[in-house]
This record gives sequence, structure tokens and C-alpha cells, in this order.
Amino acid sequence: MTPKQVELVQGSWKKVLPIADTAAELFYGRLFTADPALKPLFKGDMKAQGRKLMTMIGTAVNGLTKLDSIVPAVQDLGRRHVKYGVKDKDYDTVGGALLWTLEQGLGDAFTPEVKEAWATTYGVLAKTMKDAAATVAA
Repeated sequence: MTPKQVELVQGSWKKVLPIADTAAELFYGRLFTADPALKPLFKGDMKAQGRKLMTMIGTAVNGLTKLDSIVPAVQDLGRRHVKYGVKDKDYDTVGGALLWTLEQGLGDAFTPEVKEAWATTYGVLAKTMKDAAATVAA
């Protein structure tokens, strides 16, 4: 991730915050449409789950300028996801749903440069989670 990509992700995230609840609903709707087999992995109140998702994304986005400080939390998240039944392939589906949600929420502000910045950021975080998950599965 370049400093410019971090700036683009953090700046665009600020535009998502006012519509966080809607963004979470859009995200899960898209996720379950893309792969209905993922729906049973989510138990309980989806509004609460959506708030957790938005909080987690916000924490990651805010920590991008000091990536080393968030890596342990991202690794823990990856290890926890193994217990929930998340597989490596599911990260691609989640990434697609995230980018689609951002496109819906940001509209014209979701430029190709912003999309690339988010894809790169998600790729780094997902790889960190998958690498940590692999230590649990091994």
C-alpha cells in the first residue's frame, strides 16, 4: 500500500460512515447473494453483526498509517474466523462484496483509483488473516 492509497481509503471511508448501517445491509445482502452457503456462518442479530463489521473496518482503516499496530488484531480475527467455518476462498467473495458495497455507497466518488486502493488494502488484510488462519488449521 502506498501512502496515497492509504489516504484514498481513509478519505473514502469517512464518506461511508454516515451510511454505515445501510452499507452493512448492502454488504451482507451482496455477500449472501454471491454465496448463499455463507449465510449459515452468521448467527444472531444481523444489525449487530453489521455494526461489528463497520467497527472492525473502521479500526483497520484508521490503523493503516501504523499497520504494525493493527496486525496482531487482524491475525486474531483470522484465527477466530477458522472457528466460524470461514475458508480461504470465502475471502474473495467477501472482497467482492466489499468493493461492490463501496461502489454503491460512494457512487461517483468510487473512482478507479479509489477502487484499486481498497482492493490493495483488502488484499493485505485478507492475506494477513488467511496466513494466521493457516496456523490454526495446520
